Amino acid sequence: MPPNDPVLTQPASDSAIVVSDLAKSYGAVEAVKGVSFAVRTGTTTALLGGNGAGKTTTLSMLLGVLTPSAGRISVLGEDMPAHRYRVLPRMNFTSPYVDLPKRLTVAQNLAVFADLYGLKRARERIAKVAEDCDLTALLKRSYGSLSAGQRTRVSLAKAVLNEPEVLLLDEPTASLDPDVGDRMRTYLERYQHSSGCTMLLASHHMGEVERLCDDVIMLREGRVVDQGSPQQLLARYGRENMEEVFLDVARGRTDERVPGGAAVESV
Repeated sequence: MPPNDPVLTQPASDSAIVVSDLAKSYGAVEAVKGVSFAVRTGTTTALLGGNGAGKTTTLSMLLGVLTPSAGRISVLGEDMPAHRYRVLPRMNFTSPYVDLPKRLTVAQNLAVFADLYGLKRARERIAKVAEDCDLTALLKRSYGSLSAGQRTRVSLAKAVLNEPEVLLLDEPTASLDPDVGDRMRTYLERYQHSSGCTMLLASHHMGEVERLCDDVIMLREGRVVDQGSPQQLLARYGRENMEEVFLDVARGRTDERVPGGAAVESV
């Protein structure tokens, strides 16, 4: 891992999320292997890696859904999962791997979560997020009747419903067409800037990462193998875009780099 990295060495007092030596095992299988990083308050950080790199497992541990096998997690200054009840009302998430009750309408699903978060003026808030996520015409539709892209938008609306201070985004624009995907990214940009929310984003859309993210954490096989701003990583690998950097990392080209920053395959 590169020394003096700005993500890892950010003081804890300036970080909304601090992860230290985090590990998760399923029997003999190690899904996450001693991961450490910090996410600066009020910024957007990408958590990148190929399938099986440990992204979703890490996000699940941050939410308290999974209990770590080892290591520590601090969110908004509170220890997770020991004090997660203090933090969860100030957090939210979106994931294509988590479905909502299919028989409920979109409005009913959002109302359930508004009640769970104890929102005041819930109907007004639901109407606002529905408008922002282009869901107004779908509020009376059952969730089970929606397309994959429409469900993604409902998940995003649910994720911002309580105006969270920390937002965990697992593939937030999955299944969206380019036009709707662009509008949702614009919404996330505006939401982050207006609210000061801290966002941790797992995505396979590298254009999304370049557009939204201040910092990037690269995972491979359950370990952090590189990190920095998108600009730092592009310079370090001598690449023109984050997709090329992603391929270098996914294929193990992080140990040796030729002059000028381009990465080469380790021998």
